[in-house]
Amino acid sequence: MRLPRKTISMRLSPVVSSLFVAPFLMVASALSAQPAHASFDSTSKVFRLDGGGTSYIFGVNPRGELQQIYWGGRLAEGDTLPQPQPKREWASFDSSYTNTPQEYAGWGSGLFVEPALKISFADGNRDLVLHYESHTVKSDGLEVTLKDIARKVYVTLHYTIDATSGILARSATIENREAQPVTIEQAAAAAWALPPAHYTLNYLTGRWAGEWNLTQETLHPGERVLESRRGTTGNQANPWFALQAGAPNEDQGEVWFGALAWSGSWRITVEQDQLDAIRVTGGFNPFDFGYVLHPNQSLETPVFYGGYSNHGLGGASRLLHHFEIDNVLPRRPGQENSPKPRPVIYNSWEATEFRVDEAGQTALAEKAAALGIDRFVMDDGWFGQRKDDHAGLGDWYVNQQKFPHGLKPLIDKVHSLGMDFGLWVEPEMVNPNSDLYRQHPDWVLNFPGRPRTEQRNQMVLNLARPDVRDYVLGFLDKLVTENDIAFLKWDYNRNWSEPGWDQLPPAEQKRVYVEFTRNLYSILADLAKRHPKLEIESCSGGGGRVDLGILRYTDEVWPSDNTDPFDRLTQQDGFTYAYTPQVMMAWVTDSPHDLDGQRRTTSVAYRMLSSMQGSLGIGANISKWNDDQMATAKRLIAAYHQVQRTIVQGDLYRLISPRNGSEFSATQTVNHDKSQSVVFAFIHSTEQGRGFPRLKLKGLDPAATYTLAPIEGKARPGSPQSASGAFWMNHGLDMDDGFKGDFQAAAFRLDRK
Repeated sequence: MRLPRKTISMRLSPVVSSLFVAPFLMVASALSAQPAHASFDSTSKVFRLDGGGTSYIFGVNPRGELQQIYWGGRLAEGDTLPQPQPKREWASFDSSYTNTPQEYAGWGSGLFVEPALKISFADGNRDLVLHYESHTVKSDGLEVTLKDIARKVYVTLHYTIDATSGILARSATIENREAQPVTIEQAAAAAWALPPAHYTLNYLTGRWAGEWNLTQETLHPGERVLESRRGTTGNQANPWFALQAGAPNEDQGEVWFGALAWSGSWRITVEQDQLDAIRVTGGFNPFDFGYVLHPNQSLETPVFYGGYSNHGLGGASRLLHHFEIDNVLPRRPGQENSPKPRPVIYNSWEATEFRVDEAGQTALAEKAAALGIDRFVMDDGWFGQRKDDHAGLGDWYVNQQKFPHGLKPLIDKVHSLGMDFGLWVEPEMVNPNSDLYRQHPDWVLNFPGRPRTEQRNQMVLNLARPDVRDYVLGFLDKLVTENDIAFLKWDYNRNWSEPGWDQLPPAEQKRVYVEFTRNLYSILADLAKRHPKLEIESCSGGGGRVDLGILRYTDEVWPSDNTDPFDRLTQQDGFTYAYTPQVMMAWVTDSPHDLDGQRRTTSVAYRMLSSMQGSLGIGANISKWNDDQMATAKRLIAAYHQVQRTIVQGDLYRLISPRNGSEFSATQTVNHDKSQSVVFAFIHSTEQGRGFPRLKLKGLDPAATYTLAPIEGKARPGSPQSASGAFWMNHGLDMDDGFKGDFQAAAFRLDRK
């Protein structure tokens, strides 16, 4: 069964592969950790990796196959497991080879489950059977090399395990040592195996303006395919999964989860085979994929991260959040130990759209500064002949009619107001009505002689081409060098079509799926080298490019163009199962929100609290706000600054889910040393005089005393101002009896005495 599709694939240059194939050991954290450990027992031929609360074990079976043995809670150091034995044949229809859970199975020898690797040889042979060849043990991981039983195709499997979370990073390098080229038709980063049981599959689906829906279903025999064929990560599904033993549970139960670090076309298959065993295989999307490896060439896959929690879906997401902050997100100067919380931004789009000019942006900057904003971002319309979305993309020079003296006067003004300056760009796109397209019509993705599909009046530059890659890096470098720009909002407003690359021989043109994303990463890496302080947001008409690949190079993401504060509660709930609130930008925009004709009206306080659960921004036309609205926003921005690190880098607990038509929702975050906690509560609507339910908090130190202080709203009269963590977790927090009605919100902080 297939989900809505998306589109891409990959080989990495040395600079990129060093970031993807060998993620480093997690830095010191407030989380408790046992040392990471990797080993090989030569007697039993068993490999073992231990990190955090997890053990991962596999071995070489008597046939020479690399067989999975165990993935779950950490075993004792002295616990040993015997050499794995191949699974038995099931009658004559399912061979031992297809029934045995392999670490990285080639398609051959009667394999009927999902292969990790499928290859065609120059002589027409397509049989590939991979056996153990050699290995290397490292301090935090392993490298295990496999080889076909006859042909000179080698696969090196890379493993690292994080000392704190126990999250594994797995990837593969495929090498051709044959005398003739081979064609890779399917290549996974990794395959994971779980024992037979009743599982709930969790994954994220959506569409433009409706992203991040947590879908939960009982796993049945057959194969569930999650994928993108769109040339980017896509909104329709996200490369994350979680399998929970039994029914969905936020706080209890075993959960195995994974996330693929790839920003192009991808695929994850979750299958329950004929013997009820579970396999999860993920990597490049094999649709329209064919990567030719000439002799002595190799292909590196993305990283497929996988983790285990015995504390339900909530525990799994908290492990991922800390792992992403400590291991994945880029480190800017001065942030070597941990990324700093994101600046509170103001973005000009809703106020001015394409109608930007120096005077108008200056006026908005003055209003933004009065609110306590940290960063002012000018959106679309500042470049080329950009008056609407029909022209200008590709021509990245400052429009002299709108900014006759360049950007410097505006940037200087923004700095004088105590803010830094950011700018919107869409580097991978071009309008047909642009100087760039008129000069280089061959630079777009296209099939010669075929129509060139436009979406939003634009086409996709073929970033796989070295000259296009150099052009994009060149203009971005020039823009940032000549202007004091702290931040780029990097947009990407359409998917691929006609993915041709006629510079290459016909058999090799599908390399575009690899080289496009490879060059995107290399541009971002080169910009970071040339401008170490430059920060970047990944935006794709909303959440169309959010994954652990792009997050190695970008500091934040834009989850959705839908900024309706009620809709965002559900979207943010889904988003945080896979990604940390640290990167989740959440804007306060105008009300009512016009999306899909919705005319609901919400207060500034409700909108602010909805957005304060992530990295806060203001995108409303604040030139139309009255004094009361400005005062409310200013007060809550100041309050947010005091507790932001707890919100975006602490432990997230979902107290009441907004999903499935819930009339209430609530979240709580607790910082690492349990000295502070922040609680948010929201009402969609109350009925028949009923009030908000009591909130039993989580994650506090039961022996500590915490003082309760309102950020917005009130607790029930008579509630203690100070009480033990045990009180707040066992008795709970009661809202004021007046906390009723439609679209109401409250927030509190608890500080340890």
